[in-house]
Amino acid sequence: MLLGATEDAVRSQSPAVAQAQMDLLAKAGFGAVRITQIWEPGDTKPSAADAAVLANVMTAARKDGIEVLTTVMNYGSKTTPLTDADQADFAAFAAAVVRTASVRHLIVGNEPNLNRYWLPQFDDSGADVAAAAYESLLAMTYDTVKAADPTAEVIGGALAPRGGDVGGGIRPTHSPTLFIEDLGAAYRASGRTAPIMDALTLHPYEEHSSIAPADGVHPNSTTIELADYGKLVTLLGQAFDGTAQPGSMLPIYFDEFGVESQIPPAKRPLYTGTEVPVTQPVDEATQASYYAQAIQLAFCDPTVRGFFLFHAVDEKAMAGWQSGVYYPDDTPKASLAGVRYAIDRARRGVIAKCPGMALTPKATVVQQGQLVRLTCDLDCSLVVQLYGGGGHLLASKRWHGTGGRPTTLPIRVPQTKGTYRLRVSLVAPVNPGKPGLLRRVLAPA
Repeated sequence: MLLGATEDAVRSQSPAVAQAQMDLLAKAGFGAVRITQIWEPGDTKPSAADAAVLANVMTAARKDGIEVLTTVMNYGSKTTPLTDADQADFAAFAAAVVRTASVRHLIVGNEPNLNRYWLPQFDDSGADVAAAAYESLLAMTYDTVKAADPTAEVIGGALAPRGGDVGGGIRPTHSPTLFIEDLGAAYRASGRTAPIMDALTLHPYEEHSSIAPADGVHPNSTTIELADYGKLVTLLGQAFDGTAQPGSMLPIYFDEFGVESQIPPAKRPLYTGTEVPVTQPVDEATQASYYAQAIQLAFCDPTVRGFFLFHAVDEKAMAGWQSGVYYPDDTPKASLAGVRYAIDRARRGVIAKCPGMALTPKATVVQQGQLVRLTCDLDCSLVVQLYGGGGHLLASKRWHGTGGRPTTLPIRVPQTKGTYRLRVSLVAPVNPGKPGLLRRVLAPA
């Protein structure tokens, strides 16, 4: 599972600025970043300036070992790609982003269930027209991107977690529940025999920041938040199972989730404006706790492939999002250490015990004279055995390895000539699956 931040601060014309901002993400423990790339009607490829920015992002990300997800989106509902020509241009633009920047993960659009980004949502009769139009865009973009690079992952949805499902009024919106149902209906009605997406993403924000992620469960409403994973999987199954488009087994990303923190007086001069009253920001310790809880929930969801915090760095405008682990001056909040620790434990496979999860660690071994150093990809409980010629057991020890960190095994390779074989059995300590087995022939020290 990718653990990252949704953060456009890494987008810069300056390679040095892009690298500095990417380094902040790496220091916080993030292994991925989601950025945006705006499409305008008539565009079929990024401008030279945007191509340079994308190149800077990708170069900085490679240096820090960070995976990049790119959202190609229209800026607002006035530029919704509805016509065949606009959808073809959008699809060509997305494919050009993949080609020019070597993008591996591409998200199509942003929150098409909201009038902020997509209009119309309803026709005059009150029927949903947004889902069908988005399905058309998604299908065309999928085909065009795959023609450019069959290995690129096309991600659909990018849905907001709630909506009104009532036409008319000043804010016509759809809930993700109805939108997914209607997206599936439009796909089935199209007669298409190919998928329209490799994964789906959703923005599972709580209604306000003071709600703990585990408490946001909505079995009897159309809202989908982080703790509603089971409902989301069921909806996808009902919408797509039995077609060429995977449904209940479709990979899922949660690429935006934010908890806003209260701003200490000493940092207040960094910000402008006033906080929106409904935000209900929490102290930084609670922010860290809620982010850790959110990562635990996502970690246990079998089909979730990525979880992203919105943002890494606070927005300066108080009307925006103060949900980062850094202040606008790039200094860390008190929540940073807790978030970094949660990310580390998730990567090591030990942040939570999950029903049905079965992990098998993998390991690499390096011999350095008499010493043998082993690195597990996950935390691993080890049985280490050293055999001599004729299969004689020379040593047998139990040991523990921390995921991603080399450990020196509690054995020594003899200096005398002979044949020596290492056998290591590896088991995940928290979510154990089938044991892993590693065998190596060792040289005399």
